[in-house]
Amino acid sequence: MGADTDVSICRILGVRVDRVTTAEALAHIASFIAEGGPHQVVTVNPEFVMAARRNRAFRAVIEGADLCLADGVGLLWAGRVLGRPLPERVAGSDLVPQIAALAAARGWRLFLLGARPGVAARAAEALQRVNPDLRVVGTYAGSPADEEAPSIIELIRAGRPDILLVAYGAPAQDLWIARHRAALQTPVMMGVGGAFDFLAGVTPRAPRWMRQMGLEWLHRLICQPWRWRRMLALPHFAVRVAAERFIGERAW
Repeated sequence: MGADTDVSICRILGVRVDRVTTAEALAHIASFIAEGGPHQVVTVNPEFVMAARRNRAFRAVIEGADLCLADGVGLLWAGRVLGRPLPERVAGSDLVPQIAALAAARGWRLFLLGARPGVAARAAEALQRVNPDLRVVGTYAGSPADEEAPSIIELIRAGRPDILLVAYGAPAQDLWIARHRAALQTPVMMGVGGAFDFLAGVTPRAPRWMRQMGLEWLHRLICQPWRWRRMLALPHFAVRVAAERFIGERAW
């Protein structure tokens, strides 16, 4: 476990998820910034769990992170089925605006990395419209390619952010942060998937009622039908959770 956190850990199909609420996650982020030094936050969903079971490096990143948030109603369902309840969903896309609001109030500096060219800048503008005092010290698209890392690290270090949000998609974003966290020395680094696209208006977010009913995956599939292959992880996840519940993990 990467952090000196005192959170309770839940394991879903052997993959770590921390039992924290949104308020507790924000409190941990504030604590990480106060401590200084690099801290990694991972937003875990069922796709992460299935990928981590196949990818040892990704699983090691999750295990070594300072905070692993339950981003996905499927994890809450799995926790109930397995008798390991999680307190609530802490979705990265919902957390980013809350982080921005807290950053504006406390004077924290943000850097937005990833997504398609121009999207991070538009996301930053959207956050600053709501939080005029928010300090965004840089936005950059780039890529997780190794050859780009030195120049990206130099750019981020020059901005001296307190929080780095990375939108390269999973597991690339999380592996990239883990690989370069020592060089970056940013107090909080978190992979945020498609959050910049939502903020910039590139991809519409599911209506609140769909999110509350756990149907955000369906909305994303309708808007982005190319995601159907990735969505196959969801029924596989459900089958494996049911198998662990009724016949034990060793059967798998």
